[in-house]
Amino acid sequence: MSCETDFIHHLRERGFRMTPQREMVLHMLHQVEGFVTVEELYQRVRMLSAAVDISTVYRTLDLLQEFQLVAAIEGSDGQRRYDLLTDHGPHIHLVCTGCGEVSGAAVDTIEAGLREIAARYGFTVDLAQIQLPGQCARCCAAVAEAPTPPVASP
Repeated sequence: MSCETDFIHHLRERGFRMTPQREMVLHMLHQVEGFVTVEELYQRVRMLSAAVDISTVYRTLDLLQEFQLVAAIEGSDGQRRYDLLTDHGPHIHLVCTGCGEVSGAAVDTIEAGLREIAARYGFTVDLAQIQLPGQCARCCAAVAEAPTPPVASP
């Protein structure tokens, strides 16, 4: 089942319909590579139509998140970013605390740990919500290349 079909199905279950504005927001999410803020998505949708306001983008993203079609994560810069799950499937969100970049990593990199959590605690992790703070390769390289300040003599 496609993302659009899933969205329409969930909307109808709630008594809603697929409006042209919702369709544009979903279309733009498919055009974006990686994670996008509401403002970035809004600017892209506005290129298609001036009939869409930012509150429509927020409401559409809230519905998509509720229907588990997008993941929302908080970047280190405090901005919420959205990622269409149907394009990539479940993945881990890597959030750089240096520059705020968000990228995805395959779940299989931590599957053993997830199985251990399930076995030991009887807890099932929501894969769409996993986010790990740390440093991206660029920020790590910048720190490694930064000159060390000279030590003052006594």
